[in-house]
Amino acid sequence: MDSTGNWYKPGQVYLEKDVILPYVPNVDLCDHKCVLETQSKRSILLFFRGRLKRNAGGKIRSKLVEELKSAKDIVIEEGSTGAQGKAAAQDGMRKSFFCLSPAGDTPSSARLFDAIVSGCIPVIISDELELPFEGILDYREIALFVSASDAVQPGWLLKYLRGINAKRIREIQSNLVKYSRHFLYSSPAQPLGPEDLTWRMIAGKLVNIKLQIRRSQRLVKESRSICTCECRVGNTTRML
Repeated sequence: MDSTGNWYKPGQVYLEKDVILPYVPNVDLCDHKCVLETQSKRSILLFFRGRLKRNAGGKIRSKLVEELKSAKDIVIEEGSTGAQGKAAAQDGMRKSFFCLSPAGDTPSSARLFDAIVSGCIPVIISDELELPFEGILDYREIALFVSASDAVQPGWLLKYLRGINAKRIREIQSNLVKYSRHFLYSSPAQPLGPEDLTWRMIAGKLVNIKLQIRRSQRLVKESRSICTCECRVGNTTRML
């Protein structure tokens, strides 16, 4: 979903009826064994590789770069797609505890799902973000949410991340391994994979849409103006 309206006409998209799908990850899955093997190699506190300047909601990126560029154990680098870009992103994510996921030209990006399948804890900085399958999945189990206003405060983000203890980090990483299957497209589709969750979300929205339609169809013209609470006779006690 593009909050700037560049990809669709205003008023065309409604969360009441539309389903948000996850991007296809650009990197390989880091499973439970992989996460354990890379644990000792994770020396980078926070990693980001991508376009450093974006339009609209993505302007937060340039502010974050300015705030973080000189910090110790932080990697912020310009990057692009392609085989080399994929390899560099995968290597960086597997060496990092946290992966920065700021808003871009759209509220979400493939980078978020790359981080999830890499065992790198997403740090989501996007105040307008809408997430896939959020009615089913609890993203608080696998990601950290930071408001844009907090993230650009001098020293705030680094202090927050360095204050998260090792036990909590391992717990979230373990959850990332469990949640990865929800974002990996496959053929044939797997239970609780993105295809399965898409149909579950559609089924839930269909019930809500039918409810709204039927409620609108049962209203009788001007029925709401026939009588109000003020004109109804209240309960009275008659003396015999």
